[in-house]
Amino acid sequence: MQPDFSDTARKNIIELRDVGQSYDGGKNWIMKGLDFMVEDKPEQGQFAVILGMSGSGKSTLLRYVAGLQKPTEGRVLLHDKPLTDKERVSMVFQQYSSLPWMSVLDNVALGLRYQGVARKERNEKAMEMLKIVGLAGHERKFAQYPTLSGGQLQRVAIARSLLANPEILLMDEPFGALDIRTRLDMQDLLLRIWHQFHSTIVFVTHDIREAVYLGDDIYILKSQPSQIVRHIHVDLPLTRNKEVKRSPRYTELVHEVEDAMLEVAELGETPG
Repeated sequence: MQPDFSDTARKNIIELRDVGQSYDGGKNWIMKGLDFMVEDKPEQGQFAVILGMSGSGKSTLLRYVAGLQKPTEGRVLLHDKPLTDKERVSMVFQQYSSLPWMSVLDNVALGLRYQGVARKERNEKAMEMLKIVGLAGHERKFAQYPTLSGGQLQRVAIARSLLANPEILLMDEPFGALDIRTRLDMQDLLLRIWHQFHSTIVFVTHDIREAVYLGDDIYILKSQPSQIVRHIHVDLPLTRNKEVKRSPRYTELVHEVEDAMLEVAELGETPG
C-alpha cells in the first residue's frame, strides 16, 4: 500500500501522479499507479532518499523528474506545473559525467553557458561553487581520471548541478563507485551543501546506513509493478556527524529500514 501523499499546507516542489511505464503498449507494466511527492520546506529544503529492489524503477523515477524520460501515463509536476520538454533538472550519476576534454571550470559553468550567461559571469560563479565543493586550485585541470580522483570528479558533477539549479538536485547512486573513506567524506560534503543551499535533494542508494545518515525521509519501492510501499521519516537531528551514527536512534532506524526492505523482498523479489 502506497503512503498517503495527500495535499498539505506546504507547496509541492516535485510530484508524480498516477505514473505508469510500459514498453509494450500496455501488455506489461514496469511501473503502475505510482505517486510520489516532495514538499517545499523553506529555509531547510528536503532530503528524500529512494531505496528499493533491483529493477524497481529508482533511476527511472529520477529520469522522469530530470525530464530525460516521459512516463507512459500519469503526470510529472514541478511547482504544481507540468514538466515541459524545455525544462531539465540536473542529475548526478554513479558514472563520472564530466566532459574529459574540458577543464573543471568549464564543466562546472556548462549549464550557465547553455543559459546564455556571459563567460566572465559564469566563470566567476563557477569559481565560487568550486570553492564550496573544495576544488579551488583544480579549475584548470582536465575533468578526467586519473588527473582527478573519483571523489573529485563527483564534486565537479555536484558543483555543475548546483550552479545550474541549486533548488533541486537529483542523485543516482553518486557515491557507489567510491572507496569507503571518500564516500564518507562525500556524504558529509553533501550534508553541508544541503544546509547551505536548502536544496530539495532526491537521492537513490542501495546503502541503508547511508540512506539513514543522509535522509530526511526514506521511500521504499517495490517492483512488478513499481510502487512506493513504505515511507519512513528519519527523526535524527538535521545537523549530523559521525556521533549521530553512534546514537541508539540511528541504529534503530537502520534496523527499521532493513526490516522494511526484507518485507518487500518477501513479496517474491530479489533485494538489490
